[in-house]
Amino acid sequence: MLTYLVTGGCGFIGTHLCRALLQRGDAVRVLDDLLTGSPANLPAAVTLIQGDVAAPGLVRKALAGVDGCFHLAAVASVERSNRDWLGSHRTNLTGTITVFEAAAAAGAIPVVYASSAAVYGDCPSLPLGEGSEIRPLSAYAADKIGCELHARVASTVHHVPSVGLRLFNVYGPGQDPKSQYSGVVSIFCERLWRGEPIEIFGDGQQTRDFIFVADVVKALLRAMDARSAGAVVFNVCTGRATSVLELARTIASLCGKNPEIRFRPERLGEVTHSYGDPTGARQVLGLGTPTQLRIGLAETLAWLGGSSDASAVVENMASF
Repeated sequence: MLTYLVTGGCGFIGTHLCRALLQRGDAVRVLDDLLTGSPANLPAAVTLIQGDVAAPGLVRKALAGVDGCFHLAAVASVERSNRDWLGSHRTNLTGTITVFEAAAAAGAIPVVYASSAAVYGDCPSLPLGEGSEIRPLSAYAADKIGCELHARVASTVHHVPSVGLRLFNVYGPGQDPKSQYSGVVSIFCERLWRGEPIEIFGDGQQTRDFIFVADVVKALLRAMDARSAGAVVFNVCTGRATSVLELARTIASLCGKNPEIRFRPERLGEVTHSYGDPTGARQVLGLGTPTQLRIGLAETLAWLGGSSDASAVVENMASF
């Protein structure tokens, strides 16, 4: 039996990862400050250590005896990172360096960490590949670039193997629509499920690459199994651009309702179009075809409705 530490394991992606690790027979330890995550999300078999990912002594204790670390702890809100620049930097970058330093001290434990598509910012060349220009628009994105750079330091100086995953727009069951970290999918799903109006900023033609949480978990697991001695980075995305308006209409169709859409002025600084090239992750990590958007949305809506049967939701969907 292998043992893994998951930082931020009480969060949305972290809880899905913990369940997947347990299902394949691994032991799981979680380090989380519980500022946004909840221990109620964790299976009983998980060992929880409550605390700060930027506290060196605590992180060394959490990493003691583990076979690998999945580092997901972060302040993932762009708005909060811009407002609390130094505080979010401490979690997002100092926390990552703390994890790498502790991993080095523990014998070069491998680290798989969450980077973000935010690093590309307003790069106009699409699809976005790992070699695309980096043009961050937020403190959060700048910190994620820093994480990738320090991963190289961890590898070249301290021999810590790592894989960074640039996650695009992750969605799925368990993503709290009321959280400040929620994405547009969870917010739209909850409001349309309840028959409430939704807001779209701008004309709704802006596009994003929506990746289902189960596919992200698969990428995390494959990255840990496939890590090499260096520090590599991959996109985790579908390679498909979906407009916000198309997303809203698809969710409404799954709910069997006509959406009431209220258009608001576009937000300054928002990236208009973003979708990634998944070729690298598919080739190196052996990832297959990602979950179709309508299937992932159906599972998300089934979760919101308290059901485990997504097929009933799919049957309501009109053809697109």
